[in-house]
Amino acid sequence: MLKCTHAFVRSTTGAASQRGSALIIALVFLLIMTLIGVSAMQGTTQQEGMAGNARQRNLAFQAAEAAVRSGEQTLEVSGPTAVTLPTSFVPPATDPGAFWMDYDWSQSQPYNGALDATLSEPPRYVIEPPIAMTIVDDTSAALGPIRTVPVTLYRVTARGVGGTANAVVILQTVYRPTI
Repeated sequence: MLKCTHAFVRSTTGAASQRGSALIIALVFLLIMTLIGVSAMQGTTQQEGMAGNARQRNLAFQAAEAAVRSGEQTLEVSGPTAVTLPTSFVPPATDPGAFWMDYDWSQSQPYNGALDATLSEPPRYVIEPPIAMTIVDDTSAALGPIRTVPVTLYRVTARGVGGTANAVVILQTVYRPTI
C-alpha cells in the first residue's frame, strides 16, 4: 500500500494578489455598458426630435395645401373678382421666398374649412392679379392651322403653419379658372 507522506500546504500569497480584481473587471464592464446605453438613448432622443419635426412640417404642408385649394375654389366660383391684392402688387423677382416669408399674412384670406386642432394658426392664401398670356392650341393642328388662344392665369400663394410657429410651409400654384 502506498501512503501519502506529503502534506498539502496552501499558499496565501497567490490569493492575496488576486483579491478585488474581479470587482475591478466587473466595474469596467459596467462602465462600458453604461456608455453604450447613454449613447443609445441620445440617438433615440435625436430620432424622436427628427420625427416630431417631420410631423410638424407635414401638418404645415397639409394646411398650406388646403389653403391653396381654397384659393383655387374661390377663383373657380368668383372668377376675376377674387383677386385679393392691388393690381400694382408685384413680388420681387430676386428672392420671392424671402418676400413671402416677410409678407404680412394678416391681410390675406383665411382658410375657412375644417382644421386640425393642433395647428398653431389657421392657413391663409393670397390670389395675385391675373397674368394674361397667349398659348398655342395644339389640339387644332390636326384640323387645320395652329391657332393661339388668350388665357388668364392666377398665382395662388398659401402659407400653412404646423403645431409650432417654427414649422412654416409656403406653396404657390398657377391656376386657370374654367369660367
